[in-house]
Amino acid sequence: MPTETFEFQVEARQLLQLMIHSVYSNKDVFLRELVSNASDALDKLRLAALRDETPGVDVSDLHIELEIDRDARTLTVRDNGIGMSYDEVGQLIGTIANSGTAEFLRELKEAQDGAGAEGLIGQFGVGFYSAFMVADEVTLLTRRAGEKQGTRWSSRGEGTYTLEAVDDAPQGTSVVLHLKPADPENQLHDYTSVWKIKEIVKRYSDFITWPVRLVGEQGEDGTAAEPETLNSMKALWARSRDEVSEDEYHELYKHISHDWRDPLETIQLQAEGTFEYQALLFVPGHAPHDLFTQNYRHGLQLYVKRVFIMDDCEALLPSYLRFVKGVVDAQDLSLNVSREILQQDRHIRMMQRRLTKKVLSSVKSMMTGAPERYATFWREFGAVLKEGLVTDSDNRDALLAVSSFASTHQGDDGDGGGTVTLREYVERMRDGQEAIYYITGESRESIDNSPHMEAFRERGIEVLLLTDPVDEVWTDAVGEFEGKPLRSVAKGEIDLGASEDGPSEDEREKQAEEYAGLLEWMREQLDEDIKEVRLSSRLTVSPACVVADANDLTPALENMYRAMGQEVPRTKRILELNPGHVLVKGLNEAYREREDRSGLVETTELLYSLAVLAEGGRPKDPARFVRLVANRLERVL
Repeated sequence: MPTETFEFQVEARQLLQLMIHSVYSNKDVFLRELVSNASDALDKLRLAALRDETPGVDVSDLHIELEIDRDARTLTVRDNGIGMSYDEVGQLIGTIANSGTAEFLRELKEAQDGAGAEGLIGQFGVGFYSAFMVADEVTLLTRRAGEKQGTRWSSRGEGTYTLEAVDDAPQGTSVVLHLKPADPENQLHDYTSVWKIKEIVKRYSDFITWPVRLVGEQGEDGTAAEPETLNSMKALWARSRDEVSEDEYHELYKHISHDWRDPLETIQLQAEGTFEYQALLFVPGHAPHDLFTQNYRHGLQLYVKRVFIMDDCEALLPSYLRFVKGVVDAQDLSLNVSREILQQDRHIRMMQRRLTKKVLSSVKSMMTGAPERYATFWREFGAVLKEGLVTDSDNRDALLAVSSFASTHQGDDGDGGGTVTLREYVERMRDGQEAIYYITGESRESIDNSPHMEAFRERGIEVLLLTDPVDEVWTDAVGEFEGKPLRSVAKGEIDLGASEDGPSEDEREKQAEEYAGLLEWMREQLDEDIKEVRLSSRLTVSPACVVADANDLTPALENMYRAMGQEVPRTKRILELNPGHVLVKGLNEAYREREDRSGLVETTELLYSLAVLAEGGRPKDPARFVRLVANRLERVL
């Protein structure tokens, strides 16, 4: 086949330009990325051979080679792994199929410091392109194991690349980098330097399972020296904690997660007995941008007796811990295990239970022993962890113990910006308070301004402020804590007792009689949207608010179910009026004095729409609402 020239897709061209113009301060990361790719290729070939998917392929000496040519100023990274076919090269190298590329480019522009930019390179699966940070031209030669024909790919990073079928390619993949001149001022080192290559491999790839060999060097007598293995190949998860430095753990995390920031927490576990396994888990310091997307790839790396089995074994941890990265090495699983078998395997279920408890206990220790790190953890992963309150009833108590929530409570320093646990809330409950009160909403600002909070704020009753979508669900699923029911301040009737400045019980009964006619008339006028109109014990400032019945779905939850494609019947709400508000008093007087109440219909409609707006909703007919408001303003002027 002749050599063909292709254009990079638009996003790939943008990415190449960023690489070529050296957006990263630490350009050493290119070699870590290429060695990591080579290691993945060897893992895949080893697994394919164990499953007899590559008959006749030699897997006796799987390794990675690094070769320096000082005269030609090239660095070659070579492996004898699974390799790629002609079509795969075009798909994997010529384009960026990753849907996160646009997000990568956006975040890159926002990352002002070098560390922030570095953190993005591996996260978005664009490691191969990092070669253009240090090379003017990159040539890739590859042949897939079991196939006869190879492929050569080449590009100068200028918008095009060439593809050519070749007959003499060895099995595996070699990447030849035609290096740029060294430029120490811009952190562009001399990558033909042996000591520099050794330093990079030791720092980033010492734990790689396969030998990384330096080849092509000459001995003192001018003859070819023996290949030198640069990495120790020690499995960190099999070594005791005191034998491994924090830096080594951090580099393993970065290799596994493609995150260039250090992990927040390192968790080690060794299980012995009838079923033995070792685990080394990491809690990241930052949530990935796609954590809540359907295509987010999660799961732990699974090994069996040091043999790599799969990269993202989802069965080892529940979905609400999908942010956890790490390695699990089991001694008694079959090497030929499939994802379907894993879902049913008794040993896997045992491992999941124990790993889950270990992660949660580590978070608990962080909460009590390192509150600043816990605060970072909860800010980044609290929303996803709360999913477990709905889906994992077995661990619900442990999850509640490590959960914390924003609250109206003011700390000793007057700062209300922290979080509280449910136990702390219960310990502070006022005498006679029977429930744990909470409010849900889209933002802290909308909650703070909610009319539902007025009576609670006046009486100094603490309310939990919940702003994550999952809060609408877990509060119903959990129901109570230590015998105290969880109650939404925006659902059902609230009786906080008489306040010092509020009406007495006798006065409230008298108000009920005075307003009975207006309430029934308003219910008839708003019958399409409202099932009841009643006087409120929630309101002290606002004229009205809308609430849900105690067992009804909230509007936010209805919208959530509809967004998931579920049919949800429309629920009529309850309109509550503040009998102490001038507007409501005037409306009642007008109702009682006038026989023709047609002029009050628009006032009723406006009052209801204002209540909907106050809770963050929108009027049923926005154009009519605007027209009614404009007409009222005209009469005032």
